[in-house]
Amino acid sequence: MTTSEPDNPRPSDMPRKSAGEQHYRLLVESVTDYAIFMLDPQGHVATWNRGAERIKGYRSDEILGQSFERFYPAEAVARRWPAQELELASRLGRFEDEGWRVRKDGTQFWANVVITALRDPSGKLEGFAKVTRDLTERRAHLESLRRSEERLRLLVDGVQDVALYLLDNEGRVSSWNAGAERIEGWSAGEIVGQDFARCYTPEDQANGLPAKHLGEARAAGRAEDTGWRMRKDGTRFWAHTILSALRDGSGQPLGFAKVTKDITDRKRVVDLEHSRRQVDEFLAMLGHELRNPLAPIRNAIDLLQSIGDTEPDAVLARNIIDRQSAQLARLVDDLLDVSRITRGKISLRLETVDAREIVERAVESSRPFLDARRHHLELDLPGHPARVHGDIARLSQVMLNLLNNAAKYTLPGGHIHVAVATAGGECVLRVRDDGMGIHAELMPRIFDLFVQGERGLDRSEGGLGLGLALVRKLVEAHGGHVEAFSAGPGDGSEFVVRLPLAEAAAPTAADQRPGVRASGALRILVVDDNHDTADSAALLLRRAGYTVRVSYDGPDALRVFGQFLPDVVLLDIGLPGLTGFDLATSMRARQGGRPLRLLAVTGYGQESDRERSQNAGFDAHLVKPVMPEVLLGALSPS
Repeated sequence: MTTSEPDNPRPSDMPRKSAGEQHYRLLVESVTDYAIFMLDPQGHVATWNRGAERIKGYRSDEILGQSFERFYPAEAVARRWPAQELELASRLGRFEDEGWRVRKDGTQFWANVVITALRDPSGKLEGFAKVTRDLTERRAHLESLRRSEERLRLLVDGVQDVALYLLDNEGRVSSWNAGAERIEGWSAGEIVGQDFARCYTPEDQANGLPAKHLGEARAAGRAEDTGWRMRKDGTRFWAHTILSALRDGSGQPLGFAKVTKDITDRKRVVDLEHSRRQVDEFLAMLGHELRNPLAPIRNAIDLLQSIGDTEPDAVLARNIIDRQSAQLARLVDDLLDVSRITRGKISLRLETVDAREIVERAVESSRPFLDARRHHLELDLPGHPARVHGDIARLSQVMLNLLNNAAKYTLPGGHIHVAVATAGGECVLRVRDDGMGIHAELMPRIFDLFVQGERGLDRSEGGLGLGLALVRKLVEAHGGHVEAFSAGPGDGSEFVVRLPLAEAAAPTAADQRPGVRASGALRILVVDDNHDTADSAALLLRRAGYTVRVSYDGPDALRVFGQFLPDVVLLDIGLPGLTGFDLATSMRARQGGRPLRLLAVTGYGQESDRERSQNAGFDAHLVKPVMPEVLLGALSPS
């Protein structure tokens, strides 16, 4: 009788079970990306696969039977971390950890480890299965990414000049950098989670501008704006803002990034530039409107003087009008000159000139003022030329302002001394008086704009405090400098101008002045829409012996021009309809082969006006009111 042995497997089962175990063992041993090995209950290595050899560096014959503690850094072993891992795996069944591990050669790698407790059917611990992955490269990549994100965060948070922050999809603030706190005033704790509309002005909030910007950014990806924004304290600043929509890889909205820059200072610069242009235009118009009525007044005064009425009251009235209109003309000139010079809009017509002539011109212009106050003027001029390189008109203006200043602040009957000398490569011009003097506290500011000496409520001396400021600007434009001296109130004052001497002698402006053609040889056409100006100029020229015709508008001027065939045309630029520029072009076209001089006569006297008239074909640019000697000199051929 055949008996069975149930405790032994059937022969047919043996190959299948052995084959399965063999396949599983081959699978585990052949894995190279993972270290898979067994530990006995005490933590000694019982098996070792190829992945373990590759990752940890030990061959199986080197590590089998050894404690797995040798895979841990010394500090981890010292705090019994390997034993704790086994204890946790035994108690929990499974334990996972990441940390530094040690290879055979002593190098460390970042590992992910999973330890699983192995028990028999009765629950007895038979050992542990351990799987280790080398995550060093991934950790380095994540660390690099983390550092990059940290640097970016620090960069964004540290930016002080620009507000950079994030909004969620509804427009609530989710981040807030230092620049945002500095510019907009809120701290991160105060604004994060709040609607970004708080940064807009109340009127923009009422008009729905914040929601409009969010909508534009959602639709177009970006919304850019420049306008007023509101700080926490309620003050406003001019801002340039960019709102950008953020989306993930699938296009889903993540929120918005907002960049805000405070450009209030830039707006101020733009506004100042706009204001400067407006001031330029205003001053040009002011000069034109003030000079236009001054022109016929000055012409009428010259006519009255030429008539020679000696009746005392008439002489007195004529002299009053003469002095006051001359003072008004000087004020207009000073005001416009200072404005041009302070903005660098003045150009100098440089030539070699004799300082003696500069003084003589200034004295000639100031003589009526000096005589009216009965001042005693003493000139101390050298017997030889004192030549400087400069604009004779502007340097004469310097000396005229100093003379008028001395006359203004010296009591009637006082003394004024003017001297010219050369020393140390410089031409030194002095104007000294025995007048009111200058307070010590005023001395440092004496050449500043609108600064004036002490005066009474009646302001009998007049002026705007522009003369000395203009003197300094003009002297410095010539490479020189000016100083003021005074012992104090009541002890008079002295102004000293120092200019570089010209390196080589050259013909002076006086040597180059053209002679005046005989009056009877010239036929002159005066064109001006201001009848008083045109008529008074014509009277002056006729009394000087010229043949004169007058026109008050452009079309009539062209008609008279064709019939009268003038040698010289005094042409107002600001005519209605056909302007002076238009007429100049037409007259040049009809000139034929005969000589013709076109003289622009206008209330516009800025450098750009002179350049424009020159480009239009004018031979000279005369600014109203035109003094008779200037007008007669301009009638001479060039």
